[in-house]
Amino acid sequence: MALKLKDTFYISHGSPTLSIDESIEARKFLQSWKKDVYEEKPKSILVISGHWDTTVPTVNVIQTTNDTIYDFYGFPKPMYQLKYPAPGAPHLAKRVKELLNKSGFNRVNEDKKRGLDHGAWVPLMLMYPDADIPVCQLSVQSNLDGTYHYNIGKALAPLKDEGVLIIGSGSAVHNLRALDFSAGGDVTPWALEFDNWLKDALLDGRYEDVNHYEQKAPHAKKAHPHPDHFFPLHVAIGAAGENSKAKLIHSSIEVGTLSYASYQFTSDSS
Repeated sequence: MALKLKDTFYISHGSPTLSIDESIEARKFLQSWKKDVYEEKPKSILVISGHWDTTVPTVNVIQTTNDTIYDFYGFPKPMYQLKYPAPGAPHLAKRVKELLNKSGFNRVNEDKKRGLDHGAWVPLMLMYPDADIPVCQLSVQSNLDGTYHYNIGKALAPLKDEGVLIIGSGSAVHNLRALDFSAGGDVTPWALEFDNWLKDALLDGRYEDVNHYEQKAPHAKKAHPHPDHFFPLHVAIGAAGENSKAKLIHSSIEVGTLSYASYQFTSDSS
């Protein structure tokens, strides 16, 4: 069933091998995006990626084509040959900066050289393989908290009325030191407990609990030793609004602890 253009999303992009590994369940989910999830073609895409972490909010202002950034090491050679030449979205970058400034985020930087990191291009190459939609990235500030990122999302909410698809890209459980490559199909109990807590909190609309997940969620620090992959979720929620409805659109856990749980948020005005 197609969703309305005003929906926002949080996509768990998991491992960079999502780009080539056909055995990863989430890959099939993302490949079916235009058919099963989101039929409408957005005017442009704003990606908040856990792989761009800065002191203050920063947008990439690319006038031509986004470069493909290979911000991972020691993976199979074919992964470094993949390209996702999506156009830049300088007008969207300007609008993001304008909205953030208007909401009191007085210091917003521009990066005129940075392309798309793998938190953006890996899922997008599966979702929109033609690479014909302009893409802008916005960074996270991992030295701050969930409420701050929720408020970033609230400031960006008007973009939904302007044909912009807002996607937070991270991982619902992200502890690279706790990956278990011998797990097979088994899931580590603590990872499942956090993943289920997050699902229940989102589906129940307990967004304040998610904003304060460090105090509310079981195994919060173990699930996210560093919050960079979690804060894109808060931006997606904030952009949808406090009365939005959450829907789990994909759920799978690989290598014991790496959650690919992905969510759609439909605002009450959609």
